[in-house]
This record gives sequence, C-alpha cells and structure tokens, in this order.
Amino acid sequence: MIDKSSPVPIYHQIEEQLKTQIEEGTLMSDSALPSEREYAETFQVSRMTVRQALNNLVNDGFLYRQKGRGTFVSKQKVEQKLLGLTSFTEDMVARGLSPSNKLITFEVFPASDRIAKQLQIPPTTPVYEIQRVRLADGIPMAIETSYLPASLIKGLTKEIINHSLYNYVENTLSLKIERATQQLEASIARESETKLLQIDKGAPILLISRTSFLKDGTPFEFVKSAYRADRYKFVHHMDR
Repeated sequence: MIDKSSPVPIYHQIEEQLKTQIEEGTLMSDSALPSEREYAETFQVSRMTVRQALNNLVNDGFLYRQKGRGTFVSKQKVEQKLLGLTSFTEDMVARGLSPSNKLITFEVFPASDRIAKQLQIPPTTPVYEIQRVRLADGIPMAIETSYLPASLIKGLTKEIINHSLYNYVENTLSLKIERATQQLEASIARESETKLLQIDKGAPILLISRTSFLKDGTPFEFVKSAYRADRYKFVHHMDR
C-alpha cells in the first residue's frame, strides 16, 4: 500500500506499484484498469493524485487511453540487448515470440553510389534490394530494407528470405558473419511507414542503419530499419 510518511511522492509510489504489476503480468496487455475513483478508494488518496500517476504511465508508454472506454495496459516493448550481432528472427525466437515477414519488394538493380560505398563495391554493381515488414506474434515491429551484393550472396529467393537470411548466409553459403557497425537515431513516422507499421501519423520511430561484415572484412549487407518506438527498445550494457 501507500506510505504517506515517505519522502517519495504518493503519485510516484502508485506509478511504481502499477509498473510492477504490469511487468510481472498481474496486469495483462490490453486489459482495462479500474477507474480513477476505484484506485482513489483503494489507495485512500485523491483522484487528482491517481490521475497524475496514470498520466505519467500513459506518457511513459505503460498505459494508453481510448476515448469513452477508459485506460488500458500497453503491450510491453521487445527488448534487444546491444551485446552481439543477431538477426531479427533470432531475437524474436529468443524471447518466445513467433517471427514472420511481409515482403514488400524483392529485386536486383545496379547499386547507387551511396549503397556501393556502404558495401565497398563499384557503383552499378548488381545488388539485391529486399524490403520487409518484420512482425512478432503477428504485430508489425519494423520496416527493414536490405541491400546485398548479388555476386556474393548468391541464390536468394523469396522463400529463403521469408525465414532467416543470416541462417542462409552462414549455413547454406558457409560464410562466417563476424561483426557490424550500427547507427541509431529517433524520428517520427512518415505516411508510408504509418500504414506498414499500423501506427499513427507522427508517432515516434527508431531509425537504424547497419553494415554487416564477414570474417574476412567483406561487407555483405547494408540495412536500413524503422522500428516502432512503442514496441521496441534497445539496451546497451557498459563497463567502465
């Protein structure tokens, strides 16, 4: 319950209790919360204090509101730890989620100067362009556009990329993936992204650019991704 003698503000104590219930699964995703009046009676505080706690949880993405219906628990974000180079499929499977793809484009075309620079190949060299919506348990998580040298990553088909590209590279082509360089920045969704990700116009997204290398230092993939900021978060552990 609430400790009114504590120096910690009462609304913050309520926030922390509700966060714990959400993280432990006591409050399930998309479940409706009790009303402000019910919480005020439970915690023996004012409705204004309850409202402040709920507003903060909405702003932090733990809760969402529907006009005329009430306040609900948001789906929890998928967490990716920036400790190693893994594929989207590997990340989702490791978290007990079912990964799937919706293919948007799959074609071979001459590399532009920018793509050629990232892959360290001459301009106009044939590259695959693969754009997919990546889903977890049927929910769109990211839009991913990959560029791969056609002469290096041979034999790609729509069926292959419907599963794990990294598995194909390592196990079928016997190429060793070693490292990648990655950039991450915040942005807002454009109209085309809102439709594919099923989010509101202007919703926050995470933009990621990554170049992946084989063991011999050869770049084999340049990928641009737009992740839903309300469903995904990145965690980086650092040692001093």
